[in-house]
Amino acid sequence: MYPLAMAAEGESLEIARITGKDETRRRLAELGLVVGEAVTVAASHGGNLILQVKDSRIALDRDVCTRIMVND
Repeated sequence: MYPLAMAAEGESLEIARITGKDETRRRLAELGLVVGEAVTVAASHGGNLILQVKDSRIALDRDVCTRIMVND
């Protein structure tokens, strides 16, 4: 398990854990980022990531990505 911020472009991963404040976790859940969900790193720009989650693309900054733990 490692932070999403360390993922490489094009990598497909599964969310294992989300840490942080309740409001942050709630907002991520509203975006479809929940434990067990598969995500793909569509692009990486200076530590910020664009994720493919189901049929949506979501941009997250590096700070948020460090709170999302993933498995290969």
